[in-house]
Amino acid sequence: MDHVDHILIVDDDREIRELVSTYLKKNGLRVTVAPDGRHMRTLIETDTFDLIVLDIMMPGDDGLVLCRELRAGKHKTTPILMLTARSDETDRIIGLEMGADDYLAKPFSARELLARINAVLRRTRMLPPNLQITEVGQLLSFGDWKLDTSGRHLLDKEGTTVALSGAEYRLLRVFIDHPQRVLNRDQLLNLTQGREAELFDRSIDLLVSRLRQRLRDDAREPAYIKTVRSEGYVFSMSVQISEFRA
Repeated sequence: MDHVDHILIVDDDREIRELVSTYLKKNGLRVTVAPDGRHMRTLIETDTFDLIVLDIMMPGDDGLVLCRELRAGKHKTTPILMLTARSDETDRIIGLEMGADDYLAKPFSARELLARINAVLRRTRMLPPNLQITEVGQLLSFGDWKLDTSGRHLLDKEGTTVALSGAEYRLLRVFIDHPQRVLNRDQLLNLTQGREAELFDRSIDLLVSRLRQRLRDDAREPAYIKTVRSEGYVFSMSVQISEFRA
């Protein structure tokens, strides 16, 4: 039986939940809705979702709080698309910093939301072969860190696990696979996300900033990901590869 993508819509606006749910179902998706974070938490413990759509402006825990919570827990790799009621860049930037994979400003059409959902699902699944999980995992060692390609998380020199979002993992893999090479923003967008979502170029800068925080890299004098003025970024560490059975 073919897999049907299961989408969770978290929005306190009942009309939006109903309209979006009806449209997505008509286009072949399985949809579950939640009016707030409390209901979302219950649902994600009892069911599996391929993507979560989170409204930012909700009573109680808003979408940013929920996004941060998801990225810190066992759902850290589930794609997240944020909805914002404001068109200014602030909400978009904060959402991406929290670990969202894409955003969509209200008002929006259900057709546009479907296109964004499909784009996020497509780019998170159609990864280059070197980013896909295989039975034989790898430990990629650089500096004080190891990247576990099976679990998709970092290990520091004490062996403590540091979780990565899907976007953070993809960006780190691109850097690791191209060490000592300057990569511009267009190259990083294409290698990590593709152009379907039409994310603005600053999203790469935000993602680099998040990744530096995960690596505990000093943004003023970074040791791992260096900024090359007017050109892009370069991963300055050498990488050693060891394999293990996942």
